[in-house]
Amino acid sequence: MFQPCQNGAVTKAKRVQRTQRRTDALSKERIIETAIEILDTEGESALTFRALAARLATGSGAIYWHVANKDELLAAAASDVIARVVTDVAGGTESREAIRSIALGVYDAIDAHPWVGTQLSREPWQFAVLRIFEAVGGQLQALGVPEPAQFNCASALVNYVLGLAGHRAAAARLLAPGTDRTAFLATAAARWAQLDPAQYPFMRQVAAQLPGHDDREQFLAGIDLILAGIGEKVR
Repeated sequence: MFQPCQNGAVTKAKRVQRTQRRTDALSKERIIETAIEILDTEGESALTFRALAARLATGSGAIYWHVANKDELLAAAASDVIARVVTDVAGGTESREAIRSIALGVYDAIDAHPWVGTQLSREPWQFAVLRIFEAVGGQLQALGVPEPAQFNCASALVNYVLGLAGHRAAAARLLAPGTDRTAFLATAAARWAQLDPAQYPFMRQVAAQLPGHDDREQFLAGIDLILAGIGEKVR
């Protein structure tokens, strides 16, 4: 009696098993982790699916199984970085201190990963931004901010943080790597000091403070000013 050949079916089954094993081994988390490594060491222009596939010793098709395109990959990488800092707040921390910690965590993340600032400035409602909103909003609720004011208060804080992201993104585009910060700011301060005193009295007054100011401290001072205003809502 004729028996159909099973070789083709067996070969196909083995091929499916190998594909499943590769898919399991090449998780989305591993892809994002490798993408972050490339972004940190070589910059956004170096992040291509070909470069990613070479690092992961796989084919581009296996990566596309998890991530549709570079935009999605950048958004996922930024969300991963931000998720770490907004959840890294010790339990029991007082709400104002928790907000300061979240804000500084985002500041330090952008400082350590400049491409995150660029990504945050691209799309207003991406998951990385939603994570910041959720973390800040939860602390405002715990602080006792009245519900009608919570969205406005959260927006003020998050927009201030995103302003930092946009500023850092612009600086990354305009300044060459290795630019001496003190020398750059001293040059800018010298220009401010030369401004017309009738039109720019304030800028001339603060020019001397520019070269030696601490960006991180100045950022936190802004957070404290916003929190002071929010405190009026709680009273």
